[in-house]
Amino acid sequence: MPPLAARALGALHRFNATHPWDHNAHHHRWITRRLPRRPASALDVGCGSGDLARLLARRATTVHALDADPAVLALARGLTPPAAPVTYALGDAVTDLPPGPHDVITCVAVLHHLPFAEALTAFRERLAPGGTLLVVGLYRRHTRRDALTDAVAIPANAAMGWLRNRGRRAPLPVAMTAPTRPAGMTLEEITREARRLLPGARLRRRLFWRYTLEWRRP
Repeated sequence: MPPLAARALGALHRFNATHPWDHNAHHHRWITRRLPRRPASALDVGCGSGDLARLLARRATTVHALDADPAVLALARGLTPPAAPVTYALGDAVTDLPPGPHDVITCVAVLHHLPFAEALTAFRERLAPGGTLLVVGLYRRHTRRDALTDAVAIPANAAMGWLRNRGRRAPLPVAMTAPTRPAGMTLEEITREARRLLPGARLRRRLFWRYTLEWRRP
């Protein structure tokens, strides 16, 4: 990389670190708009600090929230009002899922940590008839279209960080402190496998290095 480009990239990284914002929470509105009016049971897989679980609790009678990290679960419990209908559990996101059936299953920025086919199969089996699966996931950039999306997302990301933090320095959001790993599957691979396992699933590329998946069980 030319020295000038390297300096510019370094400056951008420093700017983003000073003005962080939660890319996953940005998609919570997409999820809440697709919820049934009053689901009896919702399951949030890989709940992290519980931000989405608490949103689900505004609509669902019962929310089950699962995560494999005991420290982040302790944080989620501490942030959740005692009266909220949320039950947190420690466990594997495939083998320890509550049996259900659940009217809604959500999974945000977690699926790339899991065996893809096994996870989608487990989610499918625990959905109630007519239930909705809502996934926000990460994919590995691979194609020219991915590069073009990045060309738009990189400056937009910096602008969003500036606006959301009102131009001020900000700490890293609590929800972004969990360990992460890069995605291994391309969007094309994800789409092909998801539609094989979940016929009729709707997938869409999103701007900030995410995709969404929506599927309703017949």
